Amino acid sequence: MQRQQISYPLNNTEFIKVVSNSFYEFLISGTSRSTAKLKPLHGAIAEDLYTRIGSDYKIYSQGYGNGKERNIEGRYIDKRVDISITKGEKPVAGIGVKFVMQNYSQNSNNYFENMLGETANIRSNRCPYFQIFIILDKLPYYNKKKDITKWETFTGHNAKKYITLSNDNIDVFFHTPNKTLMYIVHIPDNDSLKNSNEYRNYYKDLDFQLKLSSISLNPYGDSIIVNNYELFREKVYHTINAR
Repeated sequence: MQRQQISYPLNNTEFIKVVSNSFYEFLISGTSRSTAKLKPLHGAIAEDLYTRIGSDYKIYSQGYGNGKERNIEGRYIDKRVDISITKGEKPVAGIGVKFVMQNYSQNSNNYFENMLGETANIRSNRCPYFQIFIILDKLPYYNKKKDITKWETFTGHNAKKYITLSNDNIDVFFHTPNKTLMYIVHIPDNDSLKNSNEYRNYYKDLDFQLKLSSISLNPYGDSIIVNNYELFREKVYHTINAR
């Protein structure tokens, strides 16, 4: 796998290159906890948003500008946000970004509950909040020794809680993000891989590009956008511009 060259502004084709670069950094770093995989992802989104919203705004994110995130004042606690957008010193939007690459079933409820909590905290303080949720459609599940014990497939059943969320009225339920981009990607399958090292070395050396997944989801409501970064970006822009 190779690092992809990115052109701005991002369209849907360019965005999947951004996601590919994040996955590449994960393979190189050797751990999903490394911030290395966040910089090409968060930084590219931040730079792209800046090309759309213009110089009246400032954007704070890893991998962009001074490389630092910024706190947004919540109703209950201040929260350091993956990507924050300000006009002057006033936050006008925040974006949380999650890229899940392994052990989804073990953490899926925590991911979801944390997302609801951070969204409610910020939106209750009258600041729009968005989410980007990226996931491989087939993920390794590791035990404590980093052996692959099974392969998990992200399906419509896994997305059920997000589909329910997508039908919420965002003007009533402040735990619902203004918009959520659900981005589901596919890498070539290889069920023979036995552990984390084999997994990383195999995909690091393989010549391939990430693709959008072909899985189908049940009908979803207005607050979720599936596999369409350009539409999501426009929703962010129009929300900010209307304030």
